[in-house]
Amino acid sequence: MTDLNQAYHHCRRIIEEHSKTFSKAFAMLPRQQKKAVWAIYAFCRRVDDIVDEGTNPKAELEAFAFEFDQFLEGKLELNDPCWLALDDVFRRFSIDPDPYYDMIKGQRMDLYPTLIETKEDLLDYCYHVASTVGLMLLPVIAPGRTASLRQGAVELGYAMQLTNILRDIGEDVEIDRVYLPTQVMESYGYTSLDLENGRVNDAFIQMWEDLAHDAETYYERALKTIPDYPVYSRAPVGGAAKMYRAILPTVRKNDYQVFGRRNYVSDKQKKQIIAEMQ
Repeated sequence: MTDLNQAYHHCRRIIEEHSKTFSKAFAMLPRQQKKAVWAIYAFCRRVDDIVDEGTNPKAELEAFAFEFDQFLEGKLELNDPCWLALDDVFRRFSIDPDPYYDMIKGQRMDLYPTLIETKEDLLDYCYHVASTVGLMLLPVIAPGRTASLRQGAVELGYAMQLTNILRDIGEDVEIDRVYLPTQVMESYGYTSLDLENGRVNDAFIQMWEDLAHDAETYYERALKTIPDYPVYSRAPVGGAAKMYRAILPTVRKNDYQVFGRRNYVSDKQKKQIIAEMQ
């Protein structure tokens, strides 16, 4: 059986491979909290990978949800390093399982997509796939302050997921996923055909900026809560927010070209953001 140290290191490899932003930001936490973040990230990654890469994602997701039920009831054999590390997290911190269930529900939203018509629909989706991550992390990075920081964590999730969506429009269209609310598209006269053809015209830019403005508003609100976090968590949370936020000006600098190219924040920029937070 894998020992606990190896289990955590397995989770660490997952976060380092899949999210340089989170890995860099949360590397500043005290050791126990940092390890807990690795384990929580590994849980999120696993659910995400089932949906994006699974051979039979619907069945695999339900099997995973059942495993999580078993895990919570203490009936799961902890042979998998991810479950072993997460079990340790649940023992050490006051973890609320609800965001974990909501995250699984968010992945179901991708497997059984419904049309996103309004901004409210979009925020509901953002809550389930992104705000839930913040709510999972709160008991670890701000123990005893989860109630007061909840709204800020939810809004940071909105901001980050809106940023992801605005960066990945082209990639999402290629796999038949559209997260742009139909009402917003219609209000600017941007059509489904424009989207399929990857047109970056005035209508597209106005629509993109409308949603980017929403993301900026949520970043502003979330960043105002940073002083309410324990000192050791302020730089990691603020740094993660600012690294993600920097994607938006990167897209603007690249003339809104989100079709056929990847917009990313350089390692140099990330290091600069982290340095400014410390």
